[in-house]
Amino acid sequence: MNKNLSRLFEIANKKERLIIGLMSGTSLDGLDIACCKIGGAGLQTQIELLAFETAPYTDAIKRKVLEVFAQRKIDFERLCILNAWLGNLHGKMIQSFLKKHNFSSGKIDLIASHGQTVFHSPSYLHPRENINATLQVGDGDHIAVTTGIITVSDFRQKHTAKGGEGAPLAVYGDYLLFSHPVENRILLNIGGIGNFTYLPAGRDSKKMFVTDTGPGNTMIDQKVRSTIPGQHFDRNGSRATEGRVHINLLKALKSDPFFKRSFPKTTGPELFNNEYLTRALKKTNSTRLPLDDILATLTRFSAETIAEGILRATRKSKFELYGSGGGMHNLLLMKWIQEMLEIKAMRTSDELGVPGDAKEAMLFAVLANETIAGEVIDFGSGAKVPGVLMGKISFPD
Repeated sequence: MNKNLSRLFEIANKKERLIIGLMSGTSLDGLDIACCKIGGAGLQTQIELLAFETAPYTDAIKRKVLEVFAQRKIDFERLCILNAWLGNLHGKMIQSFLKKHNFSSGKIDLIASHGQTVFHSPSYLHPRENINATLQVGDGDHIAVTTGIITVSDFRQKHTAKGGEGAPLAVYGDYLLFSHPVENRILLNIGGIGNFTYLPAGRDSKKMFVTDTGPGNTMIDQKVRSTIPGQHFDRNGSRATEGRVHINLLKALKSDPFFKRSFPKTTGPELFNNEYLTRALKKTNSTRLPLDDILATLTRFSAETIAEGILRATRKSKFELYGSGGGMHNLLLMKWIQEMLEIKAMRTSDELGVPGDAKEAMLFAVLANETIAGEVIDFGSGAKVPGVLMGKISFPD
């Protein structure tokens, strides 16, 4: 037997595996790296976070990604180069992480790499072609060769091949780790895009629910990046807090057909971006609004579409909400979501044993664990979540 296949067979049969989960989202703040000890599989999965950090993206790295990020027309050579270059970069970031935290690469069983999404295109964005498509770069073979560790990557392609939109994938880990026998739970993640998993009590996979809601941080971040040199986001929502929400602009932002589409649905900065904002500003004769007012209105836009999505999905059922993602640090965004959902205090996934900032990277480690040692889960037809094991396997040699 090929030695790599022998090694993979050995890993699959271990009681516990050390897996590094990687996540780089649309905020482009850096690479989240989570070293996890994972035991079992399926609903018996047990996870422990051994170390976590975000390796920051420099301005130079961000510029390389932004050359092709969420753009319909690009220099194809730049995309081709970025795929390999980012794979090597992520591999080097992992090596630095292992050295810093005193982990031997020989002790790590797998790397689970989400990659960097550069374009997300569900079929409703191109109705002539009835196919969902998404593209992530940061090649898994380059990560495997750079680190010497078997790498599972490119998870979203199997999801689209089986009829899904390639997102949100957090639902698979959410169900395995957080479903509860007696508590209805909402697992809300606010990154560039807002999304949530609804886990009704009882741990019945066929009753759970997942969807994107619309923009989380992405339009706020894009407006800050394009307006204030050297800044990439509205820290703590401080600028928005000083501004005023403009109702006509808010209505224009919420008028897109996306918000009337049935759940589940996905989206990205391909739709919700500075151009989308500019059209809404022109439509409402608001092009001269102060920046703080625009940020306040964008923050309210994200808050309302997130809260309305949750209320629509849960149909006024009682639930416990656990938040994660960078949006949790935006105090104004959190305040408005709590008010609309009538929640006194926002709980976080930390209370469930998974730190909010590390959650997505940890969930990709869980997906890789399922790829190697798990079985397909039947989510039924109602949830529209494909029952799949995802990821392509790259050997270091």
